[in-house]
Amino acid sequence: MPVDVVIATPLEPELVDRIRGDVPEAVLHHEPGLLPPMRYACDHRGDPGFRRDPADEERWWELLGRGEVFFGIPGDTPDGLALAVRRCPRLRWVQGTAAGEGEKVRGAGLTSEELSRVTVTSAAGVHATTLTEFVLLGMLAFAKDLPRLRRDQRARRWDHYPMRELRGATVLILGLGGVGAETARLAKALGMYVLGVKRAPEDVPNVDEVYGPAALPELAPRADVFVCTLPGTHETAGLVSGEIIDALPNGCIVVNVGRGANFDEPALIEALTAGRLAGAALDVFATEPLPPDSPLWGLDNVLLSPHTGALSVHENEHIVELFVDNLRRYVRGQPLRNLVDTGSFY
Repeated sequence: MPVDVVIATPLEPELVDRIRGDVPEAVLHHEPGLLPPMRYACDHRGDPGFRRDPADEERWWELLGRGEVFFGIPGDTPDGLALAVRRCPRLRWVQGTAAGEGEKVRGAGLTSEELSRVTVTSAAGVHATTLTEFVLLGMLAFAKDLPRLRRDQRARRWDHYPMRELRGATVLILGLGGVGAETARLAKALGMYVLGVKRAPEDVPNVDEVYGPAALPELAPRADVFVCTLPGTHETAGLVSGEIIDALPNGCIVVNVGRGANFDEPALIEALTAGRLAGAALDVFATEPLPPDSPLWGLDNVLLSPHTGALSVHENEHIVELFVDNLRRYVRGQPLRNLVDTGSFY
């Protein structure tokens, strides 16, 4: 039977055509004029100033009402998801465009009946390459003391001094999903010794030692580089406590591409301000956008990214590739990839 698919987020026309061509069982509904214009390549929320007039708003909901499947969460927000689930009785599955769509599902406040009626899948794994490249940027920036290089360049100062090597250093990776596993692969290629923390410990390629979260206090003092790739769940919130940060050795490099809530941010700021840590490359924060009065803005040993490390000009191509595979599974009645667990919301 044909499956009605609504493109509910801004998407390039050539990628819409690809979905249509690759899954002929899908009947695609796509009206770009009802979607907000992109501010940049692969923008899933679109221009925040975009508004539909009453007639277009009515057309928008008529369009959504046809959908059994959505590509993207309308508005890319928890409220958008909640409203769509409640106003679209035909809806059965939403393919999200972010790895952390569980946070939107949790924020939508859906009932158990609504959660059982509508399945949500995430884009987990799609962003592994670009996030891992950000991890490497952070590791190298502070191993080679980029802040000092920049200061010396501004001062036109010509000094010789030794730099650290990543080869032979120990990296502790907290979370061994797609991003963590790719980080381990590239760290091993650099000659690093790789420690990993995984909820259910098991052998992982390119990881020398794998432990459960309970071992974190004993592992932290061994880390020359500490990388967090964990999602934001009730199990991971505050996992990197002040005690863990205090246990990191002097000169440790910290990289966080998981969630800001996983860290005791005041303790991290204190360690960075004191110069005890070599530096931190941070893509995520406890409060986003980062408040203007946060000390992190002014710290020389912080590389700060506005939660943009996962974004790539090729992102939508990768998400569509995942969606096409999932859509084929859906029409064949096969299990979908990246199901959001409505218990842990991950």
